[in-house]
Amino acid sequence: MVEWLTMTIQMASLAMAGWCLVSTFRDQPMLVPHLVGMGVLWLLVIGQAVATVAAMVGGERPAETAMFVSYLATVVLLPPACAVWGFMERSKWGPAVIAFACLILPVLFVRLEQLWSPVA
Repeated sequence: MVEWLTMTIQMASLAMAGWCLVSTFRDQPMLVPHLVGMGVLWLLVIGQAVATVAAMVGGERPAETAMFVSYLATVVLLPPACAVWGFMERSKWGPAVIAFACLILPVLFVRLEQLWSPVA
């Protein structure tokens, strides 16, 4: 895994969560800029997934490959699924869905890092 990209994703995800929580508390529905932010976040996640799969094809593998691949699939599918759900919810709870997803994403990346390079 690319460590600087993981850190960038985590920071962008937390920033997005903060922005969406502010929108939730201000009773604003999800707008197109929120979708653009989720799109950028998703592109970062896809970049990390591609780099990780390339490393796995190159011979690097975590000890628990099946668990790692399931977490990787989850982080790739989480942003678009929650963006669609949040956009369909036309109340203040749309951004809350996005904020929740953006708070989960950094935790999933911590777990991916733990699986990729476990402490001996």
